[in-house]
Amino acid sequence: MNKVFLIGNLTRDPDLFETSSGTAVCHFSIAVNRAYVESNGERKTDFFECTSWRGTAENVAKYCVKGSKVAVTGSIQIRNYEDNQGVRRTAVDVIVQDVEFLFSPKRDGSEPESAPQQRPASTKKPPVQQSFDDFDDSNIPF
Repeated sequence: MNKVFLIGNLTRDPDLFETSSGTAVCHFSIAVNRAYVESNGERKTDFFECTSWRGTAENVAKYCVKGSKVAVTGSIQIRNYEDNQGVRRTAVDVIVQDVEFLFSPKRDGSEPESAPQQRPASTKKPPVQQSFDDFDDSNIPF
């Protein structure tokens, strides 16, 4: 099974174009932070080239800009090519099947708000259940 899930930020504005048959295609790249911090205190970032098609491509181009946070689901595609100097290279691409926007786009379709507003943290702490002996399960519907 070839399945990938990534959460990251666009590194540039998406590039939307159409194939000769009129199918929408969108190229974009995302930066994904690694889960761990290096011994020197730095966090490494990986960069992924992504390609989306049809309606997904149109939505990415319409609502995303550089810096937009997205969750991408898709598959990995490996391709080999020769660069201008004749050196054989390998490229890894994500073929996008689904994109979830992790920001709040503006209703008029213009540039999205890149950082959603966060609710202030509540200072009131919920009561802590000390033991299950005091737990009342009479309100549970099953």
